[in-house]
Amino acid sequence: MAIHVADAGIDIRYTPKVSRTFAWIVFALTFGLLLSDYMSRQVLNAVFPVLKAEWGLSDTQLGSLNSIVSLLVGLLTFPLSLLADRWGRVRSIVLMAALWSLATAACAVAETYGQMFAARFFVGVGEAAYGSVGIAVIIAVFPPHLRSTLSGAFLAGGAFGSVLGMALGGIIAAQFGWRWAFGAMALFGMALTILYALVVTEKRLNPDGIATSPARAGNSVGGKSFRSLRGLLTGLFSSVSVCCAYVGSGLQLFMMGSMMAWLPSFVNRYYELPTDKAGLVAAVFVLAGAIGMTGCGIITDRLSRNFATRKWSVAIAYSLLSSVCLIVGFHLPTGMAQLAVLAVGMFFVAGTTGPVGAMVANLTHPSIHATAFATWSLANNLLGMAPGPFLTGSLADRIGLIGALQWMPLAGLAAAAVFALGRRSYAGDLQRIHALQAAEKN
Repeated sequence: MAIHVADAGIDIRYTPKVSRTFAWIVFALTFGLLLSDYMSRQVLNAVFPVLKAEWGLSDTQLGSLNSIVSLLVGLLTFPLSLLADRWGRVRSIVLMAALWSLATAACAVAETYGQMFAARFFVGVGEAAYGSVGIAVIIAVFPPHLRSTLSGAFLAGGAFGSVLGMALGGIIAAQFGWRWAFGAMALFGMALTILYALVVTEKRLNPDGIATSPARAGNSVGGKSFRSLRGLLTGLFSSVSVCCAYVGSGLQLFMMGSMMAWLPSFVNRYYELPTDKAGLVAAVFVLAGAIGMTGCGIITDRLSRNFATRKWSVAIAYSLLSSVCLIVGFHLPTGMAQLAVLAVGMFFVAGTTGPVGAMVANLTHPSIHATAFATWSLANNLLGMAPGPFLTGSLADRIGLIGALQWMPLAGLAAAAVFALGRRSYAGDLQRIHALQAAEKN
């Protein structure tokens, strides 16, 4: 059953109370902190070869330094997002940014693997809920018709931040040493945090002082309040299709997490490039992923304009294309042909982000969208970004890095299967949710 796009969207009725100029300032600063978030997270990947040589670390240990951040992001996103709704989103953002910046500075002075692991632990704690809280702040200050555009642009900032972190990290490490690579990221984050605290406040975002979060407003659908944990969980996992969206996205990002972590080492080992050049080459591939995230979102909107279920078909296509390209690419001999095929795979590997974001928004109530995005982030990290680098590194210790990377893209095939399952129930789930919201209006 096809559903026209007019029936697929969820109507959010509110008018932003801030000026357009201030709204764009909020977007710029929030986006800037997202860049800092991912720069602090991914700078480690650029200095993998240096740390391996200097400290004699195994690939499993290197992978754990990356995965601990994603693991904590996955575990803490949900509870910290709920806490931010209650305590204040702006104050939460300032605290989170300060914590990950200070923890990144601690990475710069670490002397052992254990100290580095502890510092990376707190990087993960600081970054845990930033994505979901940040996007909630942005959505609140812009009119509803810009929600998809701004959400896509904001989430793509993670990939752009990863590019900057790896590229600048490799350059700084080559010129001044790996410690300064972490130090530079920490200084950038702290400066932006101070600016954010001075410019953005809860009162400026919400001058009328009207409660907007589900915790304070007590929103409900079909008689089920989101104030209770049971009601909230019912809203977040209300259908088979939304659960498939969460799981499918996480499985797909297993490939993205692994590629971002191990591309610098892959180029360093198999193309014999020094650390700075390996970081730059890897950054180009991650940039292809960032462009693909935005481009694939635009393509999805065009193709699914009249049929909402096409979002699922497009997501399946992105999963299959990325998986096949990466499998083929890592089986090719080193050279330009291999790099070209891998670049195509990277373009599509995060292409499911746009379709899944729309699915999650359409399948959950507007009053819990921030928490729904947190749940989505949790799935992305627990199923994808956290295990991807670690499991690939563990497998690399046994069969070599190239062998591990040849097996890694199979996660995309699993993601396609989950998306196919979700597509089957999407139309019915969407109609049921719309019926509940129609009853709420009446």
